[in-house]
Amino acid sequence: MNVATAAVAARNDAYMIPIEDIDVSNPMLWATNSHWPYFERLRAEDPVHYCHTSMFGPYWSITKFNDIMAVDTNHTAFSSEAHLGGIAIVDQGADLRLPMFIAMDPPKHDVQRKVVSPVVSPANLAELAPLIRFRTAAVLDGLPVGETFDWVDRVSIELTTQMLATLFDFPFEERRKLTYWSDVAGTIPGPGMIVETEAEKLRILMECLADFTVLWNERVNLPPRGDLISMLAHGEATRNMSPEEYLGNLVLLIVGGNDTTRNSMTGSILALNQNPGEYAKLRANPDLIPSMVSETIRWQTPLAHMRRTAVADQMVGNKLIRKGDKVVMWYVSGNRDETVIENANSYIIDRERPRQHLSFGFGIHRCVGNRLAEMQLSILWEEILARFPTIEVVGEPSYVPSPFVKGYASLPVCIPARI
Repeated sequence: MNVATAAVAARNDAYMIPIEDIDVSNPMLWATNSHWPYFERLRAEDPVHYCHTSMFGPYWSITKFNDIMAVDTNHTAFSSEAHLGGIAIVDQGADLRLPMFIAMDPPKHDVQRKVVSPVVSPANLAELAPLIRFRTAAVLDGLPVGETFDWVDRVSIELTTQMLATLFDFPFEERRKLTYWSDVAGTIPGPGMIVETEAEKLRILMECLADFTVLWNERVNLPPRGDLISMLAHGEATRNMSPEEYLGNLVLLIVGGNDTTRNSMTGSILALNQNPGEYAKLRANPDLIPSMVSETIRWQTPLAHMRRTAVADQMVGNKLIRKGDKVVMWYVSGNRDETVIENANSYIIDRERPRQHLSFGFGIHRCVGNRLAEMQLSILWEEILARFPTIEVVGEPSYVPSPFVKGYASLPVCIPARI
């Protein structure tokens, strides 16, 4: 079945099923990139939708832009606390219920977030920029010309993993461990997945904790430095963390710093190839790079959702959400809400308001590293345009089967020539 035929089939399925039976969390919808018509229908017919049965249990779907903002900015009624379920649709087992500052409510959230914020301050980003540019140039200069290769592995993973190793001051030669741990942390265990059981996932994350505990013990006995481990080891709000809390914050920073940027790097190549007129615009006017980066982050939506748990009865839209209910804010759907974003399904790199999107969240949990992600993507495209007339997608992408991390397992590309 070709892509066009598959899209028609997905649309037919989405509109034939009784609306109460729609389950947009089904990993197969994400593995086949066929979730779009289901969200389109929910936005039109039942924007605050209750799913009674799924592999993750019952949950509410919030699918429209303004409703998502209302939930995201109301942390008193909708909690992120780990012990209530945390920030993803999957309810982790008790052994994997990791506390992390994104899965906390104030005041603890605020003081822990403040500890790591300096690493992405404007001053620190300005210091990081030359290093990011140097490493980006080295990766791009090492790419083959005239032969097919996997953009995900050669560029997206490599660049984001290098950046993570820098932020943590993690041993550079072991940096692919960070990629592996990120993939494990973001995976729902099951047959054929990178981990098949919760026990296997826990074992690998304990290996991650062991490696990072060695680094913590080194840094805590040294003067404070500018890397994330040193900040956590010396921060007043974090230096007495339990091992579980340390691991939770590591997982947050690894996944947050890896998956999101990496999948937007791949998404930009795919989107520009699917929209050659926009690629031509970009080549003709590189000043559009910042706008293109924001549009890519909206179009890609690298984290498809964030989850909250209602801590009080609350009306959203015209539905009563009960205390204890699981509430899933589908950023991926809100970013395609045509009642708020004009031509929301189109990829337009010179939009009037390119930063009008939900991909970084809103309120107290807004992504702490959003400016770093934008800078990495901008530098990547400045360096691409200086080297290559075009980068061509030469096959279909392989998608990650996850309703949380919306990403790519592979993307075959070819660079016909250098400038």
